[in-house]
Amino acid sequence: MSSLRALRPQQWVKNTFVFAALVFSRNLMHPDLLLRTCITFAAFCAVASAIYLINDVADFERDRVHPEKRLRPIAAGEVSRRAALFAAAVIAPLGLTLAFWLNTATGAVLTTYAVLNLAYSLRLKHYVLLDVFIIAFGFLLRVTAGAFAIDVDISVWLLVCTFFIALFLGLCKRRNELVSLGDDAVSHRGALVHYNLQFVDKMVSALASMTVMSYALYTIDTRTAEKVGTNALVLTLPLVLFGIFRYLHLVHLHQKGGSPTDVVLTDRGMQVVLALYLTIAVTLIYFNVHLRFA
Repeated sequence: MSSLRALRPQQWVKNTFVFAALVFSRNLMHPDLLLRTCITFAAFCAVASAIYLINDVADFERDRVHPEKRLRPIAAGEVSRRAALFAAAVIAPLGLTLAFWLNTATGAVLTTYAVLNLAYSLRLKHYVLLDVFIIAFGFLLRVTAGAFAIDVDISVWLLVCTFFIALFLGLCKRRNELVSLGDDAVSHRGALVHYNLQFVDKMVSALASMTVMSYALYTIDTRTAEKVGTNALVLTLPLVLFGIFRYLHLVHLHQKGGSPTDVVLTDRGMQVVLALYLTIAVTLIYFNVHLRFA
């Protein structure tokens, strides 16, 4: 069980972004393309888990004195650092092999993801702003890999929305670290010395607005209607807005947001919003719903 927890399977939720291209290209019902996307998902999970293992080995001493991270299997001594590095050396090549088996483009994207996140774990996470931009770029790579795996065009709007929401979540995470760690924040993450609540809150507010507006523009773009087969995606806008507000509520009033995946997996409100969004969006797209707008 400890070995499985060391892989951080709860973080695999992030890799569901590889399914975005499949859903919005109207190919969800094609078994062969669905299988290729599932393989891409598995490849990202393998490589991401390998990076997490390396990260936890590199941060072993720092994590041991962290109020939450000390409970991670490697920091707690439940999984040895030698075993963690051996596992990483096995599963990372496995994930890359799966990606290159699909096609060269998907393999190249996953390789870029692996190199970038390895650099992040070992060094770049200590640089202000660059740390959250790398996190956001990782989500762009997931979406891009999903598109390359099934050989469909990538929507610029989809990339823009993904980038903004990823930056939003990354900065909410930094805010949670500042609040929860207090005066010890800098000792756990060097980049936090260059952050403060006023600075982070301004960026979070800006990105919340940019996320909602970019999604709104995406839904009313005529090219979107032609591509996804419906002009009614704008009906999902209230759910996106509610989801952003709900997340901000959890961050500011309940001191959550340190792990977006934990929020998704534990907060019933976010789960309901996501389920409704996916249900309505898929229904609109795959049943070719058209509305008459002035």
